[in-house]
Amino acid sequence: MSAPHPLNQAVIAQALHDLRNGQLRRCKAMGFGEEELDALKHPELVSMLVNATVSWCSVSVNREVLKRLLSQVHDVEREIATVDRMLRLGASTEMVSKFYGLTHQEVALRRDILGLPKRKGRHPVLDEAQDVALWERWKAGVTKRHIALSDDMAMLALTMDLAEALSLPMSVVWAAIRNWIDQGLV
Repeated sequence: MSAPHPLNQAVIAQALHDLRNGQLRRCKAMGFGEEELDALKHPELVSMLVNATVSWCSVSVNREVLKRLLSQVHDVEREIATVDRMLRLGASTEMVSKFYGLTHQEVALRRDILGLPKRKGRHPVLDEAQDVALWERWKAGVTKRHIALSDDMAMLALTMDLAEALSLPMSVVWAAIRNWIDQGLV
């Protein structure tokens, strides 16, 4: 004797769950009509459907929804890579929280996962030579990339590149840039 078809069992289990929770729309979206829904109220009919050895239902893939879901996975992977890069470059917890919504605990966990040392206190202030070098590279980067001063995400990307190129903590670079913009020096 053949075993019951697993897809049938899964569909019935979901339909019964939805019926119990008043989710008739979901049942109808699965393909159940009124007659079939009424049949699900009788245990002997449910048993027959669950134990059927042939599949009486099929699965279809909504390719557009699938593509959107898969692209979300790539977006999340890029976001994690960006957060990790920010932390390696010395971004503050507040920066990561502002741009990516992570809590202080989540940032601390990411730091632990990356094996980064625990930060204590503030980063040092830029000396005059560092400030001048940062200003020149920042102005050139804003011009070359056509970044609007109000475009925080583009400014964040430039800040990461500058912190890396100048071997400065990202939080110090960001604070300097925000200070220049706030003072209207640009």
